[in-house]
Amino acid sequence: MPTSVLRLGDQGPGVIEVRERLAQLGFLPETGVGFDVFDAEIESALRLFQQSRGLTVDGIAGPSTLRRLEEARWSLGDRVLSYIPAHLLHGEDIAQLQQRLLELGFSLDRVDGVFGRITDKAVRDFQTNVGLEADGIAGPEVFQALSRLARTVSGGNQEHLRELAGADGSHRWQSLDSAVVLVDPSCSDRVFAGSTLSEADVCRDIANRIEGRLLTSGAQVIIAKPTGDGDERERAGLANSLRVDLVISLRCDESSDAAANGVATYYFGHEFSRSAIGMRLAELIQEEVTRASDLLDCRSHPKTWDLLRLTRMPAVRIELGYLSSPNDAAVLCDESARDAIAQSISSAVSRLLAPRIG
Repeated sequence: MPTSVLRLGDQGPGVIEVRERLAQLGFLPETGVGFDVFDAEIESALRLFQQSRGLTVDGIAGPSTLRRLEEARWSLGDRVLSYIPAHLLHGEDIAQLQQRLLELGFSLDRVDGVFGRITDKAVRDFQTNVGLEADGIAGPEVFQALSRLARTVSGGNQEHLRELAGADGSHRWQSLDSAVVLVDPSCSDRVFAGSTLSEADVCRDIANRIEGRLLTSGAQVIIAKPTGDGDERERAGLANSLRVDLVISLRCDESSDAAANGVATYYFGHEFSRSAIGMRLAELIQEEVTRASDLLDCRSHPKTWDLLRLTRMPAVRIELGYLSSPNDAAVLCDESARDAIAQSISSAVSRLLAPRIG
C-alpha cells in the first residue's frame, strides 16, 4: 500500500492500489480498476469503508486508513496465523478467528485483529479441546475444526462481562490508589480561533492538572512525552510496555465550519466487540465534563483508532472541543475552565475505580 496521504484530486500508482483494494472489498465496481485519479467515486467508497471499520470518516487515505485497507485483504484461511512477539500479525482474518473463538467460549479480551499473546493462548486451548497439537499455529487443521463446529454461544459477550467484573486480565488494580494512568496530551501546534494558544498548550496544561489531582488520590500518573508525528501506534506501544491500567488521550478537533463545536469521547468498539471499561470511562468523562463546562455534549462513541485498538488496557480519547469554534476556543483558552475540565476528568476516573459494594 502507498505510504503517503491520498485525497481528492491526487493521481498516481498509489491511487490505483487504493482503488483495487476498495474494489476487492466490494466498495467499488471492478470496471474502474486501473484508473489512477482519486475522484469523487473513490472518496465516496473510502468514506463507506471508513464507516464500516470504525475509522474517522473523512474520505482521505491517511496512514490509519491505508493500514486498515491492507489488513482487510485477509479472510480467515488465506494464510497461516501465529504469535510472533517481535512482529505481531494484523488483519481481519485474525479478527474473524478471534470472533469464532469467543463464540465457542474461549477466553479473549477483545476482537481487535491482532494476534497477540492472549489470542495465542486461546488458539492453544482450542487445539487441546479438539485433539490437535497445541502449537498455537492457526493453519488448515484449525480452520477445518472451526468450520465443523456450530456456534455454541449466543447473547451476551463474555469479554464485556469479564472486564466489568473488576479489572484487566492481570487483575493488577482494584482501586484508584493502586492504579497507573497514562495521560497522552496532543503535541499539535494548531492554534485556537482568536487566540495564540495551541492545541498542545491546552492539552498539556489539562494533563498536568489531571496529574496533580490523581496523584493526591494515590494513583500513579505518567504523562506521555510529545513526539513530532503523534503516532498512535507508538503511544499504544508505550502504554503496553509500561503496563499501565488506563490510557487517557487529550485532543482537539477542527472543522471548516465554525459552527461545529462540542466535546466528544471515544473508546474501542465495533460491531462484534468493545471495551466495556473504556465505554464506561468515556461515558463518565462525557457526563462530568459537560456538567462542569459550557461545552456542547457530543456524546461518547466507539471507534477502532490505533490507540484504542492496540492498547492492551482500556483507553479513551477525548476530543475536548473544536479549535475552529469561537465558543470552544473561549472555554478552552480560559484557565479556570481548563481547571474545571481537569477536575471533571479526574472525577470520572475516581468514579470508575471507586470501590464496589455488593
